[in-house]
Amino acid sequence: MGDPALSRRGFLAASAAAGLSMTALSGCGGDSDGGSSDGTTTIEWWNISTTQPTKDVWAGLARKFEAQNPKVKIKIVQLENDAYKSKMTALTASGKLPDIFHTWGGGVLKQQVDAGLVEDLTDRTKDWAEGLLPVAKEPYLIDEQLYGIPFDIGMIGFWYNKALFKKAGISAPPDTWGGFLEAVGKLKSAGITPLALAGKETWTGMYYWAYLAMRTAGAEALEKANEDKDFGGADFVQAGEHLKELVDLQPFQKGFLGAAYSSPTGQAAAVGNGKAAMELMGQWAPVVQADSGKGLGDDLGFFPFPAVEGGKGAITEVFGGGGGHALRQGAPQAAVDFLKFFASEATDLELVKKTGVLPVVPGAESAISDPNIKAVQAQLKASTGFQLYLDQAYAPALGQEVNDSVGALIAGSKSPEQVTESITQTAKEEQ
Repeated sequence: MGDPALSRRGFLAASAAAGLSMTALSGCGGDSDGGSSDGTTTIEWWNISTTQPTKDVWAGLARKFEAQNPKVKIKIVQLENDAYKSKMTALTASGKLPDIFHTWGGGVLKQQVDAGLVEDLTDRTKDWAEGLLPVAKEPYLIDEQLYGIPFDIGMIGFWYNKALFKKAGISAPPDTWGGFLEAVGKLKSAGITPLALAGKETWTGMYYWAYLAMRTAGAEALEKANEDKDFGGADFVQAGEHLKELVDLQPFQKGFLGAAYSSPTGQAAAVGNGKAAMELMGQWAPVVQADSGKGLGDDLGFFPFPAVEGGKGAITEVFGGGGGHALRQGAPQAAVDFLKFFASEATDLELVKKTGVLPVVPGAESAISDPNIKAVQAQLKASTGFQLYLDQAYAPALGQEVNDSVGALIAGSKSPEQVTESITQTAKEEQ
């Protein structure tokens, strides 16, 4: 699950997404206590679990909680990742948040906390939240106060098709960037699409630049660049140059710039259906591959992002994050009770067994059976540094600029230098 002593580096500042109209969003919890004339409390729960089996598992957990608490009803609102970010941005601007809502922690949460919209859970959850793995709670700690409860923790890495690697004559996953580019060449020579990418959703491309920046400059450099409002260093330009090396090999599936992540014709499906050999994605990848496509079963493997030759970063520095839940300011006790239920060992065991998440309750670790999820957990435990997703770790506009500029580089409309210039300009404007 990761070393509990990992620093809070990268866990401060915000997520980014374009705002949407507030139309049809005014029905959220707001200042209402959700009570009815018969004494029933209705809790609105917003999450991003739109793929199976997670969608049904979470709905089942809500029904189980209702059965245990007859005077509580859970109203579930489930939205795809980008739609969720956009609508939550609009809700934050409106000053009304759902009773319970998905959060990645970091700056979007901090922004909501600073606006007085989020409940401080420190005292209300103290009797049971102390039993959760410390590293899993890190993204939700702001000024040493707890504003969210985790249900998952993990990292980004390469998920690959073992059969396609074998067909291309690749005996083992690459551990250097040069070796990775060589593997891409072998796959192309064998008539295999090396990589699937959801170019329509620019956060997926950001993973490449972020990891390359970590490998060339080191994880601490990303924090320092944010603090100094300056991403113009040679190491960051080099990260873009390495990414351009990859892009120039034309490694992605046909039509990738218009592809979504979890749609039937998107990134996850391309890998899950054996149409592409790899994707760079988080610990949730196997579940989405199986939901969007067929899934690879025993042919699916995992390996960490390779080291960059001559770079200042180590292969043991990892990039990722987890998922959690926060409450709107003034949420009823029933919402706190639901968070306690969701963070219990019994629930965590069900989540690990049925949805493949990495546990946040120590007692649920024994339920991990998938060898790939075990590999992710082992990599986390051996990590020497941890960086939260950049579009969560930085201020909202800056995180969005990272996504957009990297997306432009991948599309061929920005150079590596222009990427760092745009990010730096936005960082300075955020001061």
